[in-house]
Amino acid sequence: MSNQKIQKPTLTGQRFKTRKRDEKKVFDPTQFQETIVQGLNQTGSDLDAVAKFLDASGAKLDYRRYAETLFDILVAGGMLAPGGTLSDDLTRTEFCLFTAQEDLETMQAYAQVFNKLIRRYKYLEKGFEEEIKKLLLFLKGFTESERNKLAMLTGILLANGNISASILNSLYNENLVKEGVSAAFAVKLFKSWIHEKDINSVAGSLRKVGMDNRLLELFPANKRSCEHFSKYFTDAGLKELSDFARNQQAIGSRKELQKELQEQMEITSYLRTYVMSYVEWNKKEELVTEQAIKHLKQYSPLLKAFTSQGASEILLLVKMQEYCYDNIHFMNSFQKIVVLLYKADVLSEEAILKWYTEAHVAKGRSVFLEQMKKFVEWLKNAEEESESEEEEAD
Repeated sequence: MSNQKIQKPTLTGQRFKTRKRDEKKVFDPTQFQETIVQGLNQTGSDLDAVAKFLDASGAKLDYRRYAETLFDILVAGGMLAPGGTLSDDLTRTEFCLFTAQEDLETMQAYAQVFNKLIRRYKYLEKGFEEEIKKLLLFLKGFTESERNKLAMLTGILLANGNISASILNSLYNENLVKEGVSAAFAVKLFKSWIHEKDINSVAGSLRKVGMDNRLLELFPANKRSCEHFSKYFTDAGLKELSDFARNQQAIGSRKELQKELQEQMEITSYLRTYVMSYVEWNKKEELVTEQAIKHLKQYSPLLKAFTSQGASEILLLVKMQEYCYDNIHFMNSFQKIVVLLYKADVLSEEAILKWYTEAHVAKGRSVFLEQMKKFVEWLKNAEEESESEEEEAD
């Protein structure tokens, strides 16, 4: 056996070079901006030359990293600060969308520049949509002319499918709506969109993103009516959009009516098949009320689910009135059943008071109204006390 010691392996401390692509770069848009601005100043107002410059520059510049800077420059001539103002300390160009002529032909040419750029560099698609959303939120910071140009451009881009109609969500910003900026912007936008395509293109795109029933939200709450919308956009030369909005409102109303009728049918069927007819009721009148209360307690959560609207609550009261009249053992149980459903939040005091004053039916009317008299008086007094407390608090 050899006495020679075996030398253990040791680390030599050799360092490996880090690949440049793995090194984290500092975000510094200054040099990027200077290069883009210089190129745009050289190409000037020749948009074909601009498109070629942007196409070639994408191979050398980091468009992916500085997408927002790139789009800010192309639209406003420089980087935008929050609110839509240009940053004072950075280079700008006078050759951009906001300084271009305010006409549809020029905006179509600019739309082509953006279209070519995004087709060439597909990874810019998402960044471009985010840019448009941001610009719409900044509308108050732009001049009227700048807003008009942006509106026309956006309408053309929407018509050609370059961006999704979901970007219009930005127009529902409360401040923009309140000051009338959203509605005025929408006029220019929809005019250019319909000029490029037609109202069917608008309708299809809005339906696709679930915004076909939200057009009235372009106006503040006190003006949010079909009549006001129709007059505003018809006067602006967009009668087809007014007609579309009116049709959508009519469809919405029909759907609400269908939902209400379906709910009413479900209540009637549910009461008849499960709640009341599912049980073998006691023949003794003094015991059937107790049995009914105990039984209905179990079903109150399900009844609550069926009565999401005031009309449904009224219907439930009417059906219960009819059932108690048609089944003589329940004649004295009606008031106790109503109180139970009120305490379980199935019936509201508004529904009960409306049923009592005007919505009851003829069957057993005098008997049931007499039963409910004291409870209705209690509800009215409780309502008056609540109103007095609110007035004192104010």
